[in-house]
Amino acid sequence: MNLNYIILRNLKKNIKNYYLYVFALIFSVALYFSFVTLQYDPAMDEVSGSIKGGAAIGASSVLLVAIVAIFLLYANTIFIKRRSKEIGLFQLIGLTKTRIFALLSAENLILYFGSLFIGIGAGFVMSRLILMILFKILEIDQLAALRFSPEALMQTVLVFAAVYVLIMIMNYTFIRAQSILSLFKTTSTSQGMVKKMPLWEIIMGLLGIGFIAAGYYVSSQLFSGKFSDMNGLMLAMIIILALVIAGTYLFYKGSVSFIFNLIRKRKKGYLSINEVLSLSSIMFRMKSNALLLTVITTVSALAIGLLSLSYISYYSVETSARESSPHDFGFVMKEAGSDFVQALDQKKIGYTVLEIPTVRVKLDLGEVLVSSTFPDYDTSLEATVISDSSLEGMDVQPGDVMITGYTHTLQTMLKLKDSGEVDFYTKDGIMKQQLNGLSEKPVLPYSYGGGVIGVFVVDESVFKELTAHQDPNLQYKKPGSGNYRGIVLKNRSQVKEAYEIYLEQKPEFPSFSQYEFEFNQRTNMGLIMFIVGFLGLTFLITSGCILYFKQMDESEEEREGYTILRKLGFTQGDLLRGIQFKQLFNFGIPLVVGLCHSYFAVKSGWFFFGTEMLTPMFVVMAVYTVLYSIFGLLSVLYYKRVIRESL
Repeated sequence: MNLNYIILRNLKKNIKNYYLYVFALIFSVALYFSFVTLQYDPAMDEVSGSIKGGAAIGASSVLLVAIVAIFLLYANTIFIKRRSKEIGLFQLIGLTKTRIFALLSAENLILYFGSLFIGIGAGFVMSRLILMILFKILEIDQLAALRFSPEALMQTVLVFAAVYVLIMIMNYTFIRAQSILSLFKTTSTSQGMVKKMPLWEIIMGLLGIGFIAAGYYVSSQLFSGKFSDMNGLMLAMIIILALVIAGTYLFYKGSVSFIFNLIRKRKKGYLSINEVLSLSSIMFRMKSNALLLTVITTVSALAIGLLSLSYISYYSVETSARESSPHDFGFVMKEAGSDFVQALDQKKIGYTVLEIPTVRVKLDLGEVLVSSTFPDYDTSLEATVISDSSLEGMDVQPGDVMITGYTHTLQTMLKLKDSGEVDFYTKDGIMKQQLNGLSEKPVLPYSYGGGVIGVFVVDESVFKELTAHQDPNLQYKKPGSGNYRGIVLKNRSQVKEAYEIYLEQKPEFPSFSQYEFEFNQRTNMGLIMFIVGFLGLTFLITSGCILYFKQMDESEEEREGYTILRKLGFTQGDLLRGIQFKQLFNFGIPLVVGLCHSYFAVKSGWFFFGTEMLTPMFVVMAVYTVLYSIFGLLSVLYYKRVIRESL
């Protein structure tokens, strides 16, 4: 029997344990190669805005390598420990540690680089699909061609070859450091069993729940006005992060065991077979994996949170564009607006023109301000005032004022009463008006007329009086800039053609295009969502595989227990039901905790990203949950095989 025969036989014997590892490796290589291919693809020149497409893809590929490298190194640690007895037997029959290392290196070389080149082939095919998905998200009308990039191939091979070298160094260090006796004890000592729960662990469990609850509470108060400056806000964020991460670790280290121990005591030790196989196993094992589960939960929460925020922004593109520019096009300089209108007439594009005279006024909101995110907020501010006659269907009584464009973000940061006294300052004195309503509907572009709090609508007679007594120092300095002209197309399908005219004329600022706002935000947030989504998917696959590998280890350790239970008369169905409960907890607890972390993180500041939180966030959470559950199902199927073979 030569070394080559041993290599091939061991590879064949262990392939059933490596199949998910091989799948994850192929998937990771394929995704990385696809990303790098996109980076060098000329089509990425179309993906530009405030973020350059190729640069963003390149930066994300670095994070992708970090995720994959950590996963591969950790997975290799699990598998090398599982083969410790095999390594010990090789030493007993006379193989040196160097020969054993050469044997394992050859196995890994075949498995690793075989998967690498299969992954590159799959990535080449996937690259066109990924580019099509990206173009679909960004609504770019261009054919996604299949291009092979030699630069991407070279970069992928070099990166994963470096990871392979790290794996070999890890294996060599492990083999050299172990004695024959320790190799036979490695697996049995990898998990510690605790028979009685000590007091310090109970305290640790309670602290874990308390830390997480405290972190959630501080996050809910983040933009409530309790933190007066940027330093206070940053300190609060650091505190939240520290509380949640520490609480998560303590939760796995003590809280889970504490809760399950209470359930066990309540039953006075009379547990069913399902509870023995689920609760009893988890309460003793989860604490030994506390650090791993903390990392998985934290990164899962981060991935879900970032993807939710980017999807919230992408989901709210049209609404945000209307808030930024309520009309298809807007002009402040009359000449620019006139030239654009003439160009539309030449192209036979139908439109409606809205003329809205404006005046800048200083006012005081002290009587109607309920709360502010910033405690030292000055209630005296400058704002834009328009007449109710400029808006169709709007009728404000003399002496009353209405605020429009009071968006959800403003409502969160500056909460106002819907009635109360508002003081308008003119050069000749103070005009007192009564606030009579708040509206989210925008009527002027935010950067022109929205100001800090929105646009103030008054009766025509009041508007004329404010105009007559206006303070010249508050008005826009350019001639004609006090009259806003909004243009609304009659046929929205002609907006791209109208936008091309708008770009050709290059109107002087301030001028506004709703389509431009929408396009820029869709490009930027769509690209971010695309990158975060694929990074999150990679982490989901790798973390799911790690949990699956851990379950494989546990199932092998518990095989003897299943044999005993089968001999006592328990059927495969009895044991499998208990295993199903166990996997529900093993995969469900990290998932639920990660979802809770991401929910409170998103809830604390989602309004900065869009206008709708629940629908985009729940869509992301649902997709993540479904994909994550697949690994729980696979682990149940693996346990089923172990139970079947235990007798």
